[in-house]
Amino acid sequence: MSRLPSWAVSDAFWKRVEPLLPQPTSNPNKSYLRKKGGGRKPLAYRQVFEGIVYVLRTGCQWKALPKEVFGSPSSIHTYFRRWEKAGVFLALWRAGLAEYDEMEGISWSWQSIDSAMTKAPLAREAVGPNPTDRGKKGSKRHLLVEERGVPLSIVVTGANRHDVTQLEIVLDSIVIQRPEPTVEQPQHLCADKGYDGKPAHQSLVDRDYIPHVRRRGEEIEAKKTVPGYRARRWVVEVCH
Repeated sequence: MSRLPSWAVSDAFWKRVEPLLPQPTSNPNKSYLRKKGGGRKPLAYRQVFEGIVYVLRTGCQWKALPKEVFGSPSSIHTYFRRWEKAGVFLALWRAGLAEYDEMEGISWSWQSIDSAMTKAPLAREAVGPNPTDRGKKGSKRHLLVEERGVPLSIVVTGANRHDVTQLEIVLDSIVIQRPEPTVEQPQHLCADKGYDGKPAHQSLVDRDYIPHVRRRGEEIEAKKTVPGYRARRWVVEVCH
């Protein structure tokens, strides 16, 4: 069986996506004088979704979308913004997590949190001075993942927002129901020194997490000196 390119939408994937898309509606307060069948036909939803996936997977600009394959790039971008506001991609994320939980089981035991600075794809909505390049503005993606690196929560801010200021927001933005930790099944959370300090520690304890806040050098030393030590925070970096 040949593998599809990473930006291709298979029939099986489309069957999961299609029910989550909003149905087109007409404005009851608007009079439509156009003759039946006149004007430009709307793009097929699957074609639009394939164009969106192509941009997200390849990182190309919207205007660089191959028009002969996907249609008008501006139209596809309009659909993207409309569907984003309608919560389509959040619903798709939740549906994917539910299916993953059914097939593999979300591993809540060891979670990891970290941030990564990026360019500013959301324009003015989530930007700030870039601490590493004052001449540019950027965004910062704050991410929480489960033990295998599957994302549970994402918050996007300006690049100048410190990690610890977003800790509670990220933890409270998990997109599915988090199970209550128990003595038999505790939930550990791994983080770097960006989340250090008594207020951050208290925030984790208040949410029934067992905190593990360590510098990278401490992890390296532990791997050398502690038999069977397993570094767990790297999964969030891989996910970024």
